[in-house]
Amino acid sequence: MRRDLKGYFGAEPAPCWPDDARLAVSFVVNVEEGAELSIGDGDERNEARYEAVEEVKSAPDPCMESHFGYGPRQGYKRIADAFDHHSVKATFSTCGRAAERTPWLIQDAVARGHELSCHGWRWETHAGWDADKERAVIAKTHATLTEIAGVAPVGWHTRSATSPHTRALLMEHGGFTYDSNAYDDDIPYLEDSHVVLPYAFDTNDMRFSPGGGFVQARDFSDYVIAGFDRLYAEGANAARMMSIGLHLRIIGRPARIGGLETVLSHIAGTPGVWIAPRRDIARHWAAQHGEMT
Repeated sequence: MRRDLKGYFGAEPAPCWPDDARLAVSFVVNVEEGAELSIGDGDERNEARYEAVEEVKSAPDPCMESHFGYGPRQGYKRIADAFDHHSVKATFSTCGRAAERTPWLIQDAVARGHELSCHGWRWETHAGWDADKERAVIAKTHATLTEIAGVAPVGWHTRSATSPHTRALLMEHGGFTYDSNAYDDDIPYLEDSHVVLPYAFDTNDMRFSPGGGFVQARDFSDYVIAGFDRLYAEGANAARMMSIGLHLRIIGRPARIGGLETVLSHIAGTPGVWIAPRRDIARHWAAQHGEMT
């Protein structure tokens, strides 16, 4: 059967997190700046979506490049300092070309104790790719991040759309223990010895984008806290995990960072919560429910 729509229905795993925590929480910071498509960088087209939807065709787009440039120049510092203030360790899901352009940022994040994971080479979908092309991109991304960070990443997340081969190629590569190329559950699951940690687009600052529903910082914090409170309550009887997605150039803006700070205060101040990088969540899940090779 190609699709599993049942999941854990009728037999959800019991709470299993360290120290009897009711909920595992994963903060994911997407590092994409410098990896967005840009004719000025020799790519076939420009990125078309940011705070406004406007694609410059057949010519370089310095304006779009400048929008993305805000993340490394200002956004990163605010986000990293907010994490430090609450002793939170996150996963920095990073495009290979972005890491090439901002090695100082990657090295600083790792020095602060955060996880580095792979987010593709460029910030692009893999839909329609053949296996040979995708295999090469996976290998290049993993090798580049390993060289820059000094530690090998074990996680992968493709921008939105994978190919049918992606998970098999990650397992074939051998350096990955989990991927987040799924949006179908509030609980991890195993495919053979490979852990799938579902991601989320709702508890995500991407909804500050045009039409996404978030305008004020409190829109983000109210929504994320509502999701957290519900999963925390359910976590008394069943395993639950929450993903919170962030972007340097989005939540790092002055009028938005307060939303993240409010979320961090609420979650860090709640007893019985395990805030952890995704590698640790994947490792623990595999130890509880299977074997990780």
